Amino acid sequence: MPIEMDNSLLLNMSCVSSIKSVRSLMPDQPPSDRFKAEMPQIPGVTTPGARPATSNTASVKLGIGLLAVLLAVFLGARWALRSRHVEPRADKQPQIEVPSPAPDPSTLVPHATDASPGIADVEEMAKPWSSKAFFIRSNLSGESIPALLIRLPSGSASQASGYWAFSVNSPYGNCKLEYVTDLAKLRGDYGFPAAKHPMVGNPCNRTLFDPLKMTTLPGTDAFVRGGIVQGSDLRPPLGIEVRVRGRDILAIRTE
Repeated sequence: MPIEMDNSLLLNMSCVSSIKSVRSLMPDQPPSDRFKAEMPQIPGVTTPGARPATSNTASVKLGIGLLAVLLAVFLGARWALRSRHVEPRADKQPQIEVPSPAPDPSTLVPHATDASPGIADVEEMAKPWSSKAFFIRSNLSGESIPALLIRLPSGSASQASGYWAFSVNSPYGNCKLEYVTDLAKLRGDYGFPAAKHPMVGNPCNRTLFDPLKMTTLPGTDAFVRGGIVQGSDLRPPLGIEVRVRGRDILAIRTE
């Protein structure tokens, strides 16, 4: 009897020891999950209780995107700095100052027209033998003719008889008449030793016209100023009618 009890005790102890060994080999699981059958994984179907992996994938994509943007910004900034450094600096071209064109002398003298015939005033022509250049429009051709106004030593400054105006274009040929106030030039260049006052000369043929001498035109009864005292010209310069209105001297028309 005692031997049978010892055998039973040994058998029980052996079973307990086996159960402990099996428990040590099994993982720690909740009691309810130890004997739960594992569900098969079906593609496209999320099992209950399983966490989706999309959140981890989105984080990875966001990180990659940020790195790509930073890399692009870095490369762009470096390329811009390199281009600015490599680009040669254009040398400044020296500025050449172009002088303004000289004013046309013809714009600095009066132009007598029918609407505006004034060419001078009495005050500026007060001195005997003073002169002033001007232009007058021809009634025949319509062109502006260069002319000259001379203050005569005789006659009043407030009267037309105190002035002589004429065209500086020679009546015949293409020469320009000149007003010579230098008596030495009249005696030397023109060979007129009897010169005692300024005269009008034709430099092309050395003809001299005396502003104080009146003469008649050949073949007419017209009495004009500027008689020829030397030379071969056929007539005096073409005269211009002058009037004085108040303090203004007017050029009315050409001969």
